[in-house]
Amino acid sequence: MADYDIILVVGELFFDHSLSGPGLLKRLLEKHGYSVGVIEEPQCAKEVTILGRPRLFFGITSGAIDSMVRNYTPLKKSRALDGHSDYDEKVKDRAVIVYSNWVRQSYKGTPIILGGTEAALRRFSHYDYWDNAIRRSILFDGKADLLVFGNGEKQVLEIAKRLKDGLGLSGISGTCEIVKELPEKAVLLPEHDSVVKDKEEFMKMHNLIDNSGFLAQKVDTRYCVQHPYPKYTSADLDEYYELPFTREVPKKLRGFEFSVVTHRGCIGNCSFCSLKLIQGDKIISRSKESILREIKGIAKNPHFKGNIDDLGGPSANMYGMDCEIDCSKKCIDCAKLVRDHKRLINLMREAMKVKGVKHVYIRSGIRYDLAPKEYIKELIDGEHIPGTLRIAPEHVNKKVLQLMNKDCGDLKEFIRFFEGLKSSCKLSYYFMTAHPGSGMKEAYELAKMTKELKAEDIQIFIPTPMTDSTCMYHTARNPATGEEVYIPYAYSEKKEQKRVLYEK
Repeated sequence: MADYDIILVVGELFFDHSLSGPGLLKRLLEKHGYSVGVIEEPQCAKEVTILGRPRLFFGITSGAIDSMVRNYTPLKKSRALDGHSDYDEKVKDRAVIVYSNWVRQSYKGTPIILGGTEAALRRFSHYDYWDNAIRRSILFDGKADLLVFGNGEKQVLEIAKRLKDGLGLSGISGTCEIVKELPEKAVLLPEHDSVVKDKEEFMKMHNLIDNSGFLAQKVDTRYCVQHPYPKYTSADLDEYYELPFTREVPKKLRGFEFSVVTHRGCIGNCSFCSLKLIQGDKIISRSKESILREIKGIAKNPHFKGNIDDLGGPSANMYGMDCEIDCSKKCIDCAKLVRDHKRLINLMREAMKVKGVKHVYIRSGIRYDLAPKEYIKELIDGEHIPGTLRIAPEHVNKKVLQLMNKDCGDLKEFIRFFEGLKSSCKLSYYFMTAHPGSGMKEAYELAKMTKELKAEDIQIFIPTPMTDSTCMYHTARNPATGEEVYIPYAYSEKKEQKRVLYEK
């Protein structure tokens, strides 16, 4: 007799908190009457059998980060062998494939559902930096029944309901499946074999992929089909984030127990970022009432010391920038975008009035180019900055910034304004080198600025699956224009680009 309806196999530590995708799904499924078991960080095939066979399905994820990104540096060195890092992860390389095959070996016939970042960004043919090759959809290598992409609450509930009712899994919004026949009305992507052989075909495929499309790609004699992403609303998020989490987190995440998620999505559309393929490129904000209810609940926690650790989302100051208009225009370029931050400022002020709350901190990074002066003053006057305010200029060269899709705002003007407020708070910066378009000339230009700012958080670009920047890296072309782009492929140049940023 099975003990659980659903068993989640997770490649990272599980914790009962809204910041944990599996943690949120477990709470939501339990609310709807399903029993859920969790196997975290399995190290061998035997360990995925410790809870037995579930009545409905196995859900498999490597966690919030692609396992290859988690395990290897930008120069493909094992992080586990880096004596200078505090790496202590236990996730297997290509964890989604490994776990799925382990489960299939022991539980033939039990549905396997893939999800999370690694699965979502490998749903179609994709360039894999670690193999330096095009890999087919992870659905095939994982021998799974279904893949959930993006945030998966609605999809997982529908999957559980169908299996409970003895129904099939075909056609669920926000999922990918393997079928034998090409569905009518599906947009046909270039087939796998052609994108392996032809970079022009790869770029064509890349430009057709988004979450809203009904898409199909031929792989050998079958098709990988994507069903359009379901619509999530503010009411949905209110329900999910008000679930009764214990908020207990692993030791390395202490300091985030009392964080509150205000919204999902990002309108930035940065070329190197995968958020638009996970949370989408529209903002979905929770209601103020829901957020305040959550904070009031936190204030009653016996371990709460008065500090909301973080009030934010992918970019903290995009809260309230929702748009219900269904159009293809980029929100960040739209004249109708509400940029005044009044809704967010009001939320912060109301949160500070909750009994037991001493500070409401903003630890999530902000988009400085979207931040009005009134908002920055509010952050400082309301003591919302826990020492440093995080911003991510990424680069300073105009050409590289255009390729990154981050050529907005005036960094120097923002710094002058912030420093003119005479606050004890500091700015911390995130920069990236060796991105497509960046040669040594651009690296020296960046180095001049990073030394002036005494910036220390500088990373080498990692080509992660399905992003615009990775398409540039593989094809040496800008997918938006077709123009040729310089790519620093050699490891020696990547290291040199980073070295000049730190030399005295």
